[in-house]
Amino acid sequence: MTTPADVLRSMFDYHFWATETLIDHLGGLPGGKLDASVPGTYGSMIDTLTHMIDADSRYLLRLRDPTPPLADDRVGVPLQQLRSEMPGHREKWDRVLSELEAGGLHAAIRNREDYPDTDPAESMLLLQALHHGNDHRTQICSTLGALELEVPEIDGWDYWANGRA
Repeated sequence: MTTPADVLRSMFDYHFWATETLIDHLGGLPGGKLDASVPGTYGSMIDTLTHMIDADSRYLLRLRDPTPPLADDRVGVPLQQLRSEMPGHREKWDRVLSELEAGGLHAAIRNREDYPDTDPAESMLLLQALHHGNDHRTQICSTLGALELEVPEIDGWDYWANGRA
């Protein structure tokens, strides 16, 4: 029987699989293409990917601290470094989800202009992490398509068809 915790874990497993699959795909692009961008997206593909991964770290921090310090996105991070950070992100999110399942996770957001004051904030932060990842992965795929480059198949069907990560 599938539990609500199983569903949430599948959603986060997909989140990591899709990002890792996208990173692997971007690694095969011709030189200089990672710096490409198209109007209506966050920025270059590498900047968008870096922003997405950095934001994931901030969501993890906000699950622990209601008023974390402001942090800027990194710049100039090589694709290989971003890929190497993914297992650590997976482990941190796994710990958060285990705490949530055990009833020991409590998050609050206070005194921030970029978020509404929210207590409890666990659902909002989990939802935002998943939405944010999908939004920016789509922007990167839109950039690839606009440049007439191959777009990886990273939707839910493909995740399931690939035996789930």
